[in-house]
Amino acid sequence: MHITQGTFSFLPELSDDEICLQLEYCLRHGWSILVEHTDDPHPRNVYWQMWGAPMFDLPGASPALAEVASCRIAHPQHYVRVSAYDRSKGRQTTALSFIVNRPTSEPEFAIERQEHADRQIRYSLTVHPTDDAPGRP
Repeated sequence: MHITQGTFSFLPELSDDEICLQLEYCLRHGWSILVEHTDDPHPRNVYWQMWGAPMFDLPGASPALAEVASCRIAHPQHYVRVSAYDRSKGRQTTALSFIVNRPTSEPEFAIERQEHADRQIRYSLTVHPTDDAPGRP
């Protein structure tokens, strides 16, 4: 199971050189950069913990890459994400977001369907740790 959130989620993990290229792309567009982390990758958990302050008007990608590295060291078993914000429209708009670190063991999600009166169907999303996931030996 591989949590798929943000851009590049279906691709293999990005190397530091590839992350640096993405950061440079963001800076060329004038976007501010933010590093975030969480241990709860639930799809509805959009508010991750900020790592430091948002970085505005950086001279290059090195300071942002250093923040990514320090967040990875401090939280090796968390998801770490880089988000780039476009402030050109006068509001905070996410222009790009991608995961740059994952824990060694990722949880699995299951969708459960419940049928109720009057043909109502409800779905709920449950999390299974990888050791207890259904269908695992």
